[in-house]
Amino acid sequence: MEILQIVGFGLVVTFLALVLKEQKPNFAFLLVVFAGVAIFLFLLDQIVNIIRMLERIAINSNVNLIYVETILKIIGIAYIAEFAVQITKDAGQGAIASKIELGGKILILAMAIPILTAIIETIIGLIPS
Repeated sequence: MEILQIVGFGLVVTFLALVLKEQKPNFAFLLVVFAGVAIFLFLLDQIVNIIRMLERIAINSNVNLIYVETILKIIGIAYIAEFAVQITKDAGQGAIASKIELGGKILILAMAIPILTAIIETIIGLIPS
């Protein structure tokens, strides 16, 4: 099972980072960042499969692919921002982490406006005159 590999890898890196943190805190931080990137790369195939599956569902349902792409971009922004926030918090930079989080939220809101507009227009179209 893939989750066991991820958890095992994460636990090994955690123990190594704890040991290294006492002697070489910079190396411990780099190890943690490397582990995060490695786990992401390990999951990349699954991410691609999910995106393809969602695109197939959208095509079969006659949903405009623009909306699906926008939602996938929003999800991507959320995950990337969360990853960056966690790394900056691990580095002890909570203030920067908060700014990254705010930036991610604003970008998500900006990308969601066309979808919100389409939903509002659909609702208005359903209301009898």
